[in-house]
Order: sequence, then structure tokens, then C-alpha cells
Amino acid sequence: MIDSPVVPLADLPDSARTTPREAQAVARGIARLFARNGIWCLPEMPLRSGRRADLMGIDAKGHVVIVEIKVSRADLLGDGKWTDYLDHCDRFYWGLAPHLDRACLEGPDFRPERCGVIVADGYDAEILRPAPSHPLAAARRKAEVERLARAALRRHVVGLDPHCAGWGEG
Repeated sequence: MIDSPVVPLADLPDSARTTPREAQAVARGIARLFARNGIWCLPEMPLRSGRRADLMGIDAKGHVVIVEIKVSRADLLGDGKWTDYLDHCDRFYWGLAPHLDRACLEGPDFRPERCGVIVADGYDAEILRPAPSHPLAAARRKAEVERLARAALRRHVVGLDPHCAGWGEG
């Protein structure tokens, strides 16, 4: 048997310590925070632009919220698509794993005047910077809310009866 040194998790590069499970855990913590605050969301919500929001939800006033989840520095710094989400929501958040360095989010490339920051794990989340509201046009908001509602209803019905999965599309 070969002995290998134990490397503390904090000393590993981001790519070696992040997994899809970690992103799911961050999503879960944010969903819990949102639920306590009357924001109900769906994971992996397709947008009309062809992008897919990690979390998309609606607050009690009917405002649309999108969260882009990042669990590695490379993924955060390499994401050039995130600004596409701004056309689909009233408020946008970065949802980050606790170990992730957030300093880059203060730079102009990440538009801190437009984006909030949430740090989360699998149990809970905390808003470090509230997302400023940039209201959608009423017609756009109506379309986004209807799309989100239809997606939620479809997921619910297919969860109850998987045979319905291909019905009513198009």
C-alpha cells in the first residue's frame, strides 16, 4: 500500500474540491433562504435566450429573481454569459460557495451596482449584498412569470405521472 499525504481541502485548487454536488448544495441553501422570505424558485430554468438560469424565482410582489451559482474561481472568472440573464429578471444574484474568494465581484466587469451576492452551503444561505432592483417592462415580466409558472406546473405533473412528459409541448 502506498501512503499518500493528506492535503487539507482548503489547500486544493478549486477544480479539485468542487463537484456538481457542491453546486446542488449551494442551490439548496439559497432555496431555503428564499422560501423563508417568500421567494419560490425552480432550478435549471430555461430562458428564451437559450440560456439556463441556475435558479429562477418569483417574490411575493411578482418580481423575477435569477441566481447564477458558482463553486469554483475558474468558473466564476470564465463566465462570459451571465449578463444575458439580466434581460430576464428584476434582480440578479451571484450564489457562491463559502470557500470562494468574492473579491473579483467588486470589479467593474461584474457590475456590482447591478448584482447581489449570496453565500450558501447545503443548509442555509446569507445575502452579503442585496441585489438592486432593475424592473423589467411589464410585458416582459408577465411573459417570464408565465413561463416560470408553466415550467413549475409541468414539472409537478410529470413528477406525479411521468407518462405525461412528452405531452403538450410545442
